[in-house]
Amino acid sequence: MQDVTVASFNVKNLIGADQEYYKFQTYTPEEYAWKEDWLADQLLALDADVVGFQEIFDEASLQAVIDETTARSDELNDVAQPDRSKKYRKKAIFRRLESGGYKGASLAFAPNTADEGIPGERRPGVAILSRLGFVGQPEIIQDLETPLVIPFAPLRGIDSGDAGHFTLRRLSRPILKVRVRMGAQTVTVFNCHLKSKLGEYIKPPGADYAPEADLTEYDPLGRAMGALRAATRRMAEAWILRQHIVAELRAGHPVMAMGDYNDGEHAVSSEIIAGERPFKNYAWMLRHDAQHRSDRYTKEESEQITEAVEAVRLLSAEKLFVRKSLRDMVYTSAFGGVFESIDQIWLSRHFDPDFEGRVGEMTYFSVLNDHLTDGSHPEAPYNKLASDHGQIMAHVRVR
Repeated sequence: MQDVTVASFNVKNLIGADQEYYKFQTYTPEEYAWKEDWLADQLLALDADVVGFQEIFDEASLQAVIDETTARSDELNDVAQPDRSKKYRKKAIFRRLESGGYKGASLAFAPNTADEGIPGERRPGVAILSRLGFVGQPEIIQDLETPLVIPFAPLRGIDSGDAGHFTLRRLSRPILKVRVRMGAQTVTVFNCHLKSKLGEYIKPPGADYAPEADLTEYDPLGRAMGALRAATRRMAEAWILRQHIVAELRAGHPVMAMGDYNDGEHAVSSEIIAGERPFKNYAWMLRHDAQHRSDRYTKEESEQITEAVEAVRLLSAEKLFVRKSLRDMVYTSAFGGVFESIDQIWLSRHFDPDFEGRVGEMTYFSVLNDHLTDGSHPEAPYNKLASDHGQIMAHVRVR
């Protein structure tokens, strides 16, 4: 058995000093130094074996944070760990106090293919850091070789024909897929950052900005259409992630999917990623090809359907923890008085304590969110420099 910790960390716009990432937004050298210091402290506190990062503009800046974390880890161990001459050095308390650091760890960075390096118009990528290394080469999923076309069916009472469709050719941010050896298992780990809830508005040709951006001429329907575009894109991106998850599960690989979903656990996008929940009993349902009211699925078919659904479903690490600990709330985001978890870690049933074929089990779940303030107050501490997300970590014991 091996104890492994897997964390998700949205760092909030990590880029070097004096670089304009969004319009008029930069860090002074002093602000960047503060941010790097804070991030290194958070990463040291997590001390996770595998970390998925979001909002990385600059790989070098992330590497600097990792190096600083390792230096602090070494300093901590020098103070907290007895040397070999001490007979008590093997006591459990010192194993608990030991910091792992990231010397020799593997880092995979997925830059955003939409990032052309234009000041003020940068686009962030994602990364995965692993003390356990990677099996094979990391894979980046963003530009789709075959576009995703989502056709809509005509409603009843309307002549059949083209009811419209939505086409997705590129994800707003990359999905990073790696394989990591945990215990005797090779686990597929996905890290994603789905499209945000910020409205997506279209700038007319020759215009300086989209009409909906002018709040002095507030357009409620245009703003709502922007939210609809963002939600549609986010759900389509969720389906792309789901497609790759199902392929891994059908190949027999345990899966962990983490990241900033920009939606709660019960949002449609999250449910697309996780998969359907099976009904308690399909034997009461009318068959898909029913000819009479008594045409129901058999008991054997009900069991077959349930297994087919369960085999490709993911479980929320947060909810496994809540069930285990009786704790009733975890949150990773605070804005406008709303506290919710939009950063998530999902596990395949290989880690379900109730599954006979499990290869591991989640033993604990951590969240670092003491730094979060209600972002509706623009002068709230940390608003610009610290992350506006909590960091989450699943503790897993793997065979």
